[in-house]
Amino acid sequence: MHGEYKVPGGKLVVVDLDVEGGALRNVRVAGDFFLEPDEAILAINAALEGAPADTDTAGLATRINVALPASTVMLGLTSEGVAVAVRRALAHATEWSDYDWQLIHEVPQSPALHMALDEVITAEVAAGRRPPTLRVWEWASPAVIIGSFQSLRNEVEPAGTERHGVTVVRRISGGGAMFVEPGNTITYSLSVPDALVSGLSFADSYAYLDDWVLAALGDMGIKAWYQPLNDIATEVGKIAGAAQKRMVGPDGGPGAVLHHVTMSYDIDADKMLEVLRIGKEKMSDKGTTSAKKRVDPLRRQTGLPREAVIDRMVESFRNRYGLAQGRITPEELARAEELAAAKYSSAEWTARVP
Repeated sequence: MHGEYKVPGGKLVVVDLDVEGGALRNVRVAGDFFLEPDEAILAINAALEGAPADTDTAGLATRINVALPASTVMLGLTSEGVAVAVRRALAHATEWSDYDWQLIHEVPQSPALHMALDEVITAEVAAGRRPPTLRVWEWASPAVIIGSFQSLRNEVEPAGTERHGVTVVRRISGGGAMFVEPGNTITYSLSVPDALVSGLSFADSYAYLDDWVLAALGDMGIKAWYQPLNDIATEVGKIAGAAQKRMVGPDGGPGAVLHHVTMSYDIDADKMLEVLRIGKEKMSDKGTTSAKKRVDPLRRQTGLPREAVIDRMVESFRNRYGLAQGRITPEELARAEELAAAKYSSAEWTARVP
């Protein structure tokens, strides 16, 4: 069995192993990390040898920590990262390079249609009718997108949305509210088979699916990192927020994961505060008393046009994993338009949590 895991902010960990009699055997850990002293790698292998195959990530990490020499120094590697790679091997997890990725980047769409396209495309991936897909959104109009479980009245300021012509929609994933305007945000979705995140906790899957964009930002001179649970940040502020939805496959079989991210390219902070109700309680654990200071736009950090930022992100993904140009099929679009009208434009859905 073979498992790989890119430690968030660190290096790649590779584990090969067998399972005999319900225990790990012939465990071999490798990767492009740095580890001192040399014998520490032997201690890691020995610590995992014979471990029950059903040992969870925390248990495996504990075995490693106990076995490591006192002088051990890890760079780009953690005991938890090794444990995750083991769990991914046992789960027969796939890797990014196992797939033929497809890019969808089309004309601007309405907020409701974007919500519907996420659901339809991810369902198609779950059913095996579509390859894993990176979809870059273009917005036809300004919108507030609230999380699946958020209270409409607690998050949205009706007078502000009406004054600024902002459409309010609810997405199928959890997380917080977002304010978007055409040209001011970069939004993308990853629709991937759940095998890609096998062996990862829900929290770990966020970091794993965000790793490519951190590298893309790094290529543009922006040192960014994953900030649990679902933010991407730099030293001068938050630049993006992510959300996920797990979808089961046909007849309850293997499913797919929707992971979508909204990045702030530019932002009208005053308008944002007029359409969103950002209370003191939400801000209390953010280390700042001003919502305006929470988000630092990519326009200022990169100095690049929005289109250039998107092009560089796409090219970074293509260089890492391959990416063919794709499109929304007529069948997918018809289903999405139906969902946009019947579900995502309905008061029943938008106000399902009043």
